[in-house]
Order: sequence, then structure tokens, then C-alpha cells
Amino acid sequence: MTDATAPRAGLLRNAWANPILLLALTALIWAGHSIVGRLAVGQIGPMTLTCLRWALALLPILMAARPSLRHDWPILRARWPYLLAMGALGYTAFNALFYLAAHRTSALNLSIIQGGVPALVLVGARIVLGIRFTALQAAGAVVTMIGVGTIAAQGDMDKLLALAFNSGDAMMLVAVVFYAGYTVALRERPPVSGLSLLAGMALAAFVTSVPLMVWEIASGGFIRPTPAGLLTLVFVALGPGFASQMFYMRGVELIGPGRAGVFVNLVPVFGAIMAVVLLGEPFEAYHAVALLLVVGGIAIAQKGARGKSPPPR
Repeated sequence: MTDATAPRAGLLRNAWANPILLLALTALIWAGHSIVGRLAVGQIGPMTLTCLRWALALLPILMAARPSLRHDWPILRARWPYLLAMGALGYTAFNALFYLAAHRTSALNLSIIQGGVPALVLVGARIVLGIRFTALQAAGAVVTMIGVGTIAAQGDMDKLLALAFNSGDAMMLVAVVFYAGYTVALRERPPVSGLSLLAGMALAAFVTSVPLMVWEIASGGFIRPTPAGLLTLVFVALGPGFASQMFYMRGVELIGPGRAGVFVNLVPVFGAIMAVVLLGEPFEAYHAVALLLVVGGIAIAQKGARGKSPPPR
């Protein structure tokens, strides 16, 4: 190693050992996904983006997972129905609905609605797994979902009571339900490394997204990717699809799942700021109320969960 490259290598090692930096970058990438999802409208088809995202992300994922896959492949092969379902639910269905919703609602709404995932995970874990939650966790979930409902109804209680939601917001609500279901089902993951699991689910996501791209082409909805569309594709594949997954897994390894999960709270905050600053989207009073409710609800739930982090697998 030359004198010029030694400081750079030292900085990279220090960054890889800094969980705060890694998890903050993860939240920033996930928030940026909402912005890029809006920028992709008209530049690349939503199903094309969903499919090619995983085609492109698979190469670095498989390269990173290669050492662990040698050991874990027999276990993954035996659990292929699980991997297929998880890839289809958490990766293909979520992202397809996310990119469709981006055609019909704002990046601001996309960001804040995603903040409802932790509350839905709490409810899903109680219903499906029978995991009990504290009164503070229940209160936090309720407050968070009121915030999500405020966004969906655009601050209009009449719309909320009549369930007259913007179609994009409704799609995003369904997407977060799918992702919450995927998160709950991770409890039953096979006993393999995180990288091997990511590789298996990414491969499943690619396989299950191919029919969606074929449908988009056959129905006449295909959009030839523009240069901006190709840049979008590179970002969603290497950012949310690969780098953020690596950062998050490393952050969990360093400080545990309970403390790492708190950083998800930053996603709606970062997303709201970026939508207003980068896209110039209007920030209405109901956005402020919803953001406070979502972030406040998550904070309440996290306080109720303190000391109750799930054991490492």
C-alpha cells in the first residue's frame, strides 16, 4: 500500500466501524429513494425499473455473498419457497407499488407514509406471532397510524371518514403493509448469514419481477429508459438495493437490532426535507402535523421497547 492510499484505507476502515455513520447513511439512501422514485416518472417504466433494479443489484450482492453462499447454499435451496415468497412480497411487490405510487403522489407523501412500517410491524407481530407489546408501544403505533392517515386524507377528515384517498397514497399504504408483512416473516428466516439471505431474496425478487416487466411491455406501457432513467436505475440498484443493505447489516452487527432500528425514524424526516428542498414540493400544515405524529409515535414505541430488542439470530 502506498503512502497516498494508506490514509484513504484508514478512513474507510474507520467509517466501516462507525455504526452511527453507517445507519445515518442507510436512512439517507432510503429517503433519497422517494425523491428518485418521483424523478423516474416518465424516464423509465415502473415495472422495468423494478425488474432491472434487481438484475443490476444481483452482481455486487452475489460477489459480496460468495464466501458465505458456499456454506449456506444447501440451506437456502431447501427453503426456496420461503425465499421466493419473501423476495416477491418485500422486494418485488413493495417496489412495484412504490414506483407506481410515485406517478400519483408526492415524494413527501411517499416518505412520511413509509414511517408507518414500524407500527404495522408491531401489530403484525402481535396478530401473527402472538408477541405482546407494552402500553407505550401500542400508543406509539396508534399515534403513528393517525399520522399516516392524515397524509392519506390530505388533512381532510371528511376524506378519511369516507376513505376517499389519493390513489398513489392508497398504493403506498398497501406497499407498507406488504413490507411490514415481510419484516414480520423475517422471524422465520433460515439460519444463514445476512448476506446469503439477501442474495437469495434478491434473486427471488428478480425472478418474480420479470413477469411484471413482460406485462408492461405487452400492455404498451414500456418507456425506453432515458439517460435520467438509466441514472435512476443505477441509483436504486446500487443504493437502496445494495449499499444500504450492507450498511444496515453492519450497523446491526455493531450495535444490535434494537438500537439500529431507531435510525429508521430518520427516513420520513430526511425524505420530507429532501422533497421540499430538492423537488420544491409544497409543505402544507397537514404535512407538519403528520410528520410530528409519525416520528413522535415511533419515538414513543421505541421508548416502550427499550430493553426488549430481539435476540440475534
